[in-house]
Formats: sequence, C-alpha cells, structure tokens
Amino acid sequence: MTMDRFNTTRFGEISFDSLDVVTFPEGLAGFTAAKRFVFVQHREGSPFRWMQSLDDPALAFLVVDPNHYVAEYSPEMPASAAKKLQLGPETPLLVYTMASIPSGRPEAMTLNLAGPIAVNAETRTALQIVLEGDGWSVRHSVFGADGSQAA
Repeated sequence: MTMDRFNTTRFGEISFDSLDVVTFPEGLAGFTAAKRFVFVQHREGSPFRWMQSLDDPALAFLVVDPNHYVAEYSPEMPASAAKKLQLGPETPLLVYTMASIPSGRPEAMTLNLAGPIAVNAETRTALQIVLEGDGWSVRHSVFGADGSQAA
C-alpha cells in the first residue's frame, strides 16, 4: 500500500491512503474550491476529528458525530441530497457536524446542526447539507450555563 503525503499548516506532514480521501463535489459552504479532504484523529479516545483539506493546507475543520452530544439529532435527509450521494437503504452513512470551541473556553462549544456533513462511506463522496425549517441551529450550545451537557 502506498501512502500519500501532504504538508498542512496545522499538523505538519500527514500520511494517508488515497482510499481515505473524501470528495465534496460541491465543496463546502463558503469554501467551494475545497473538494478533497481526509479525516485526521484529534487524539486517541477523542470523539473529534479534523477534516483536513487536501486543496488548501491551511484549511481544517473540527468535526464530531453529533449524536455524541445531541442524542436526539436525526434530521430528515433531503431527497436531493440522498440522490447526489447515491444513498440506498443499505448504504453506510457517516454524519458529522462542525464544532466550534472558543480558545480556552471548552464549555462554550457549539455545533452546527443546521449544516451537517453526510458521507457515503462506500463511495467516499460527501455533501454539506443545509437543513431548512427543522429547527436545528448553526450554533447549538453543547453545554448549559453550569457546564453540564445541554439537552
């Protein structure tokens, strides 16, 4: 197996298998030129991953499986998104949300539940879905004012 290498601003040189590359044919909201990404483990045992762009060495997004923090999160997959991702009833699907953690204030972490990232695990094709009218926030507070996990 041949590993590819890529120099990043945040992680230095990373190695990855070409099979690990996830492609966003439409790019991401505000980053339409960024189409190829790899997921980098934040650290051992952490629920977080870094979604590192292979098109821009300085572009990396902190992501997490939203169900780790919001158990009831199960938005309706728009039919147009399912079609673009070629999802069938048995297709393995990965869902991530972008996390924002203010420096030095982990208790102020928010998740973008209105713009989840869906990945067809078979084709490694991905799409950022814009959910409208579902009541999901782009800045969902994970923890309450007392630091406990919010509902």
